Amino acid sequence: MLQQTPIPFLDLRRLHEGLKEQLLDDIAELIDSGAFINGPQVREFESAFATWAGSEHCVGVASGLDALRLALLAAGIEEGDEVIVPAMTFVATLEAVSQSGGRPVIVDVGELDYNLDPAAVAAAITPRTRFLLPVHLYGQLADMRALIAIAKRHDAAIVEDACQAHGAERDGLRAGSAGIAGAFSFYPGKNLGAIGDAGALVTDDGDLAGRVRALREHGQSVKYEHAVAGYTARLDTIQAIALSHKLPLLDGWNEERTDAARRYGELLDGVGDLTLPRSAPGSDPVWHLYVVRTTDPAALGEFLAERGVHTGRHYPQAVHLSQAYASLGHRAGAFPVAEAIGTEALSLPLFPGITEAQQEAVARTVACYFDRG
Repeated sequence: MLQQTPIPFLDLRRLHEGLKEQLLDDIAELIDSGAFINGPQVREFESAFATWAGSEHCVGVASGLDALRLALLAAGIEEGDEVIVPAMTFVATLEAVSQSGGRPVIVDVGELDYNLDPAAVAAAITPRTRFLLPVHLYGQLADMRALIAIAKRHDAAIVEDACQAHGAERDGLRAGSAGIAGAFSFYPGKNLGAIGDAGALVTDDGDLAGRVRALREHGQSVKYEHAVAGYTARLDTIQAIALSHKLPLLDGWNEERTDAARRYGELLDGVGDLTLPRSAPGSDPVWHLYVVRTTDPAALGEFLAERGVHTGRHYPQAVHLSQAYASLGHRAGAFPVAEAIGTEALSLPLFPGITEAQQEAVARTVACYFDRG
């Protein structure tokens, strides 16, 4: 059996090695100050992230789900409004719609970028369609130019789920900047990750940003003056501190991910029955995940795990087949592209700092799986 030094799916320890002392110093100061909620570091991070994302405003929140849900609420979603979402996404995309009172309308994704298929979106539009909610899956932007044109024709608004796409661009548009708002997750494994859960909303609409700020804080803009029923959805000061240390490194980390994706493309070209990920013309992905497709991803993943290579499955069940959204009435076969991706997808190790030797070892082990028949 081929044995080797274990290769993690994601090496967070390596990411934090050079930051640990700075973080501990700042956390010690935070403990001394006691400003655990709404400390000045939150506003400092919001300003820096807005600039980095190319938006006028940033509102820090507790998770990517909070960013999506509060964006829809602040934009005026009403009970029963239809929101078009992709069949291939993490369940939080649909949770944001249903928790805000909307009705998710699921459509299939495209074979090239695994994102909302504009033709399927156009076919699904009804008079009740209020929002399009594209997900920039695995770090590649959806075809926002086409989706913007559809939204304009039907007087719909776009909220972007950019939770996997920090810094991605396509056709001159940057993730989170093309719709009325963009939602980001800072879950630890994201391209920009906190040291716990966190998220943010970006927008050029000052009024929308103000409503989100109130909603994240029990519906108050002034303490104890509650204009609406809100939530506890703040960005903790400790997470703002961690994110502020990491944000200046993000562009470099994204470049490392891009280099690693290119290297995998070279190492795995023609290996077995693998279908390698592709980039759409004009697209500059940030490679949150490197997802290959194969006939039996579970078997390949098990073979790799036995030899110290850790992998992931994102996402093995298309959301319309989950019990949580069975009430929407979809059956197997309803969205064949999304279902095929879920059945065939395997995510290989990819993170800033992954070495050429590690990638070569991954590729050798994958090749060994196919060579044995």
